[in-house]
Amino acid sequence: MADLVRPAVRDGLWRWRECLLGLGVALIGLWWLNTFYSPVQWIGWAILAAGAVWAVAGWQRARFRSTGEGPGVVQINERRLAYFGPLTGGVIDIEDMSLLELEPTAIPAPHWVISGMGGQSLAIPVNAKGADALFDAFASLPGIRTEAMLDVLSRTPDARVTVWRRNHPALH
Repeated sequence: MADLVRPAVRDGLWRWRECLLGLGVALIGLWWLNTFYSPVQWIGWAILAAGAVWAVAGWQRARFRSTGEGPGVVQINERRLAYFGPLTGGVIDIEDMSLLELEPTAIPAPHWVISGMGGQSLAIPVNAKGADALFDAFASLPGIRTEAMLDVLSRTPDARVTVWRRNHPALH
């Protein structure tokens, strides 16, 4: 059955799956709005709103996703981020992150450079296997703007860009 669809089309549909499902749910809500009357129309509005939110979240995730064919493996377990690469690797707690940067000139692909409060640093290729899970980890950082993060990732600047920095409270 999988042979009926070209691999490139299948990969594209899989990348945009959440956005497409959200649009489908929104269409069902729109259909309920136009088909049924008063009490059910309110449910249609709720379904339409939920589908729209799902589609927007799916749009953001699809823009973040990569092929997953890069070097190394990313794992996130209980708010602890681990990267196991062929030459480097390491572990950092998400709560200990103090700086998130994108290094576009890294070889073979751009890298996320994560710095911790203790001075440790972790470089993760954006196309490493399991790097899709980084979207949720990065989105949970206090004060991060996910749209700015996605813009930096999509335009691939010439030099290292700071995506997020933890604000340290002043002591006095």
